[in-house]
Amino acid sequence: MKTLGKVLVRVLIFLLTTVLLLLIFLYGTIKLAVNGPSEAFQSQFILFAYETSALKKLPYLVMDKESVDAIIARNQMPEVEDGTQSNQDLIQIDAEQKKDVEPITIEEINGGTYHGYMMTVADPSRVFVGTVDQFVEGSGWVVSQMCEKYDAVGGVNGGEFIDMGSYSYTAMPVGGVISQGKPVFENNNIGRWNLICMTNENKLILLKSYSVEQALELGVRDAVHTKHETGPFLIIDGEPLEVPDTEVYGGGKNPRTAIGQKSDGSILLCVIDGRQASSLGATFKEMIDIMQDYGAVNAACLDGGTSTQMIYEGEIVNNPYSPTGPRRCPTSWLVSKEGN
Repeated sequence: MKTLGKVLVRVLIFLLTTVLLLLIFLYGTIKLAVNGPSEAFQSQFILFAYETSALKKLPYLVMDKESVDAIIARNQMPEVEDGTQSNQDLIQIDAEQKKDVEPITIEEINGGTYHGYMMTVADPSRVFVGTVDQFVEGSGWVVSQMCEKYDAVGGVNGGEFIDMGSYSYTAMPVGGVISQGKPVFENNNIGRWNLICMTNENKLILLKSYSVEQALELGVRDAVHTKHETGPFLIIDGEPLEVPDTEVYGGGKNPRTAIGQKSDGSILLCVIDGRQASSLGATFKEMIDIMQDYGAVNAACLDGGTSTQMIYEGEIVNNPYSPTGPRRCPTSWLVSKEGN
């Protein structure tokens, strides 16, 4: 028994030593990432961690809060003024010109550090917001489930939901939600939402600090809210938003989902994979470049990270960053089988 006891003590000491060494290694790795090897790398790492729910606090372990916050503030996308409303007149939809256009196309996107897909929907009347059956403090649905509910041909994930890191309610949105002309959710009536909307005239508009009621008065039929820090506006009235630090440009390299509209009315749905060896992810600057390359007049990021997913004809198009598959969400932007 004494021999067995000694063996157990040695095993315990070995395990504790191994864990301690791993913690020291992890701490050293984080410290190296936060403090070098270059200012650009430092910013990239801090912003990457900041935009995740699980790793948000890592940079603060090895750097003082004031310095971390300063780096985040310096590299965030700029906020537009309250009351901003994108110009609908820049979108001219001519159904006759689209008769010979492919209704839906999906193209691969490849950049220096990212890989993703762009779905182009020629008829904007086919694009709408889908939701779970009920908004609750519980688990939401993956986009494929919402496609089944609405008999949609495909779509991407939508707006924000409650995610506090230690817990999340993927069936509970943040902000306002409008679906097919009906106001289905709003946390309160303050009207401080960044709303990404489709109007009754099938035009994508971006609204800064509007309530659901105000959006409905403008003729909005579908809308979701995205938080500025993780789902900012990208292009308004053909003009890209800019930030001072172009080395990082508004965010780290992470999985991204975005929606935009071309001047002819075509809707752009984009997903970029991230946090993988084959695709690190895209910054907000890279998302702007992508959406501009495809001709977006107005564009915005949706919720990203593990939520990023694109579905088409029942299949997952991209490679979501999650060992268990796409993350559950409360809302999505879906594409109906036929237009209105």
